[in-house]
Amino acid sequence: MTTHTKSATLDTTRTTSDAPDFASASVPRHLARGAAGFGSLIASVALIPVTGPLSLLLLPAGVLALRGCPMCWAIGLAQTISRGRLRRDCEGGACRLRVAGEDELGAGRAR
Repeated sequence: MTTHTKSATLDTTRTTSDAPDFASASVPRHLARGAAGFGSLIASVALIPVTGPLSLLLLPAGVLALRGCPMCWAIGLAQTISRGRLRRDCEGGACRLRVAGEDELGAGRAR
């Protein structure tokens, strides 16, 4: 019988998070997903007088397009906009947020 133990040390060199990633490949793609998602949610309620409860079938399509709730879509928009621009560095137990390419810019000025 084998037992597994967790290491007592933390990996502080990793810059990625285990948190859910709601970002899209590009901002226009994310905005298109938002238009489809919010459009489906609004249409599912607005069309009830015309089509009856059948229009509620648009609700799952809207939720899928938004990858969850509208807040998930908003978080994904912020992630999509900041992707590639911000980087989290963790050293010595402290984490800080810096602009990507900051080191390259500083090295260029030192020359």
